[in-house]
Amino acid sequence: MIGRVQVHHRTSVASLVVITLMVTLAVLSGCSPSSRSDGRIHLSLWINTQSPTKLAALRTIVAGYQRHDPTTRITVEQRATDAHKQAMRQSSGTPAGPDIYWYWAGPGLGGALVARDVSLDLTRYYLRYGWTRRFTPDSMRYITAYGGYQGVPWTLQGQGLFYNRDLFARAGITSVPTTYAALVATAERLRAAGIVPLATGGTVGWFVMRLLDSLIETTCGAATHDALASGRASWAREPCVTTAFTELKRWGQRYLNKGFMGTDRDQAVAQFVRGRAAMVIEGNWFNTQVTDAGVNPNSIGVFSFPTGTGRTYGFGEAMYISARSRHPDQAAAFLDYATSTPVQRANVGVWSALSVNAAVGPSTRNALDQQWPPIYGGGRGLYLNSDQSFALDRTTEYWRIQDSVLTGLMSPAAAGPRFQEFIDAEQRRR
Repeated sequence: MIGRVQVHHRTSVASLVVITLMVTLAVLSGCSPSSRSDGRIHLSLWINTQSPTKLAALRTIVAGYQRHDPTTRITVEQRATDAHKQAMRQSSGTPAGPDIYWYWAGPGLGGALVARDVSLDLTRYYLRYGWTRRFTPDSMRYITAYGGYQGVPWTLQGQGLFYNRDLFARAGITSVPTTYAALVATAERLRAAGIVPLATGGTVGWFVMRLLDSLIETTCGAATHDALASGRASWAREPCVTTAFTELKRWGQRYLNKGFMGTDRDQAVAQFVRGRAAMVIEGNWFNTQVTDAGVNPNSIGVFSFPTGTGRTYGFGEAMYISARSRHPDQAAAFLDYATSTPVQRANVGVWSALSVNAAVGPSTRNALDQQWPPIYGGGRGLYLNSDQSFALDRTTEYWRIQDSVLTGLMSPAAAGPRFQEFIDAEQRRR
């Protein structure tokens, strides 16, 4: 049987999102995808918006599973990043949610849904399918962090500075910077050559956040950064916080694209892809986006943000089964298939340069994939994106403060104390 993709707009229960792009992946048997009279078990899977290459791979995985199990039919809905977060928040604890959902695995996102009992503990499936031996230790970090087994690893994502080799050469830059001072010097040389050093978009807080997170890791070091993220250190009392916000302001004034606060992520990435900016902070998922855009991957390089700590900026992503799913056994069977060695081997490099399956080697799909294993291998662990560590309200305040510093509404010296004031007030309300 052959799969079909239908793309249409849908208004979901309780107005989950204003605009939803729904992609239905199904094996046809003469019935419409919305039909429930075909005798099959229907599973819904929610995920963030996929690039063409990722969508094609997901289509193949779903179609392959449905050939393996013709009694199950899978509907996949994809949404933009923030719309996906909103849909999951608003549907949690209601029958409107999916059977399976993709989500970021950090304590502030996936962990927050675990705390609200949205996720099903999958211990029995880990034992049934031998998943305890399937996945790499790093990818399991936030699967077991909340008690039991919450979710199935999907990717382990690293982030770094993608750079345009031709623009570096035009500015006379012959090597990538390995210290923060060298990175600033690189930005100055690019600026002097009339080249935008770094593209970012301020309409989404998480994009600028990547720069701020890396600056905090640089100025505070690994131990203090972790203590700040977990609430064991005060943002008001660590001088390195002021230093990080001071550096953020300098980047905003000198090294970011003009009008970046009114630029969204796609517009910023387009500047990089079109050769109008020399660098962008992205993750290894960006490898396929570069090739999808028709860019020669050999013209692009990537290096870890030179924080001085040796850690990789990154996070994990997982597939979760909803606690309210009516078909958890069938959902687990699909995830067993999707993370199996043959399927992962066929798709390594689509979502990440490294597979979460321990039996699958690194991707050799394109030149960018091959640059990531040394970044992971040379690291001393991960430092998480702040929106992975913080709950939603704290993340929103973090973004508000970073934007206030960049726009001049708040001094760098006031940023740390203001954030700590918010945290203290939040804790008093509990």
